[in-house]
Amino acid sequence: MRQTAEQFLVNPPTSLAPLYAIYGEEPLGALEASDALRDLAKANGYIEREVFTAEVGFDWSRLAAAGNALSLFATQRMIELRIPTGKPGKEGSAAIEAYCQRLPDDTITLITMPEIDWQGKQTKWFLALESAATMVESMPVAREQLPRWLAARLKRLQLTANPEALEFLADCSEGNLLAAKQEVEKLALLYPAGEVSLSMMTDSVANVSRYSTVSLLAAIYAGDSARIARTLDGLKAENEPTVLILWVLTNELRQLLRAAGVTQSGRVGFGNKVRDVEKLSKKHSAGSLVRLNKQAAQIDRMIKGVNGHDVWDALLQFSCEMGGTRLGLGR
Repeated sequence: MRQTAEQFLVNPPTSLAPLYAIYGEEPLGALEASDALRDLAKANGYIEREVFTAEVGFDWSRLAAAGNALSLFATQRMIELRIPTGKPGKEGSAAIEAYCQRLPDDTITLITMPEIDWQGKQTKWFLALESAATMVESMPVAREQLPRWLAARLKRLQLTANPEALEFLADCSEGNLLAAKQEVEKLALLYPAGEVSLSMMTDSVANVSRYSTVSLLAAIYAGDSARIARTLDGLKAENEPTVLILWVLTNELRQLLRAAGVTQSGRVGFGNKVRDVEKLSKKHSAGSLVRLNKQAAQIDRMIKGVNGHDVWDALLQFSCEMGGTRLGLGR
């Protein structure tokens, strides 16, 4: 069985499975799903708990021994295996495969891991987990999904907000779900059950956005100039190196050039990324992409101090033009 962390939280299981694997890119969802499972296990009589962390030098025979041992203090118990790197190694892989083939009685086992890449998901140990465990993946919340995510969080605390207020809260907490959760909880402490207006939010919500080059690319592909400007302002405030931002942008530009047939170098990507690149490339002509390429070279010279022009203004203009939008105009 496979589900997202949010699905697990909204519809917790009525009966517990013997093995759970909770993993994914978003730490908050993984943490909340793990806590929810622990609470469910405890409520169902799984009182005894044993925790292993598979760090360098971990003795994997301890996992098998724990599975074979009888409970000392209760008839039901919980075993946790934490794999911080998501890579158990050869010995660990064999131990996990063997454990999945013979799950201990009267025991709930929780295995927690970070995001597992495509290659990791093809390994024997991960496939063994998929066959034996309830897989709970904690996925990042995209910007366009964030207002709905926030609305659901507010609803749990008997609060509501109109779309404008939700958009404001999303802008303030984009890229930082833990801080977004804390802001929602703060609103519940400040105001009674019911609707939280935009003015109430602006009075209480701190700007806790954590901007990244990933969110900048998302804004470019969305053609949202206001969001592009906001993200670049955030990157500037966080002292993100301009050379890194330009590298990310030029790498994306190479994919657009290839998708448009201007060059043969570079790789467009996989899955949805291919469709996104092809869709954005159709907003451009070969000439506009070549001009962007020359513009990138000029920004590179700015970064190196060849002229005194403002690099951040140049990055803003470049990003908006790449997104097929004009500065000051959103979608």
